[in-house]
Amino acid sequence: MERNRHTEEQIISILKAKERGVSIAELARQNGVTEQTLYCWKAKYSGMEVSEDKRLRELETENARLKKLLAESALDNTALKEIVSGKW
Repeated sequence: MERNRHTEEQIISILKAKERGVSIAELARQNGVTEQTLYCWKAKYSGMEVSEDKRLRELETENARLKKLLAESALDNTALKEIVSGKW
């Protein structure tokens, strides 16, 4: 699968151009993407500002880190319970 060539900031600026009245076909041609891609971006990023996108990415990163810590803690807890019960 091809990596995304556009950053979230670029995508948001492209969608802002759409809100200013530039046609979907023109935006697709200018940015080298399909109209379907623009509609997918619109569904995902419509109404967002660049600062909101950065904050969303920070929260997703923090959430992933916390999930990892919780999983490790649950694993340690299970191991300790097995040792205490004598199953080790």
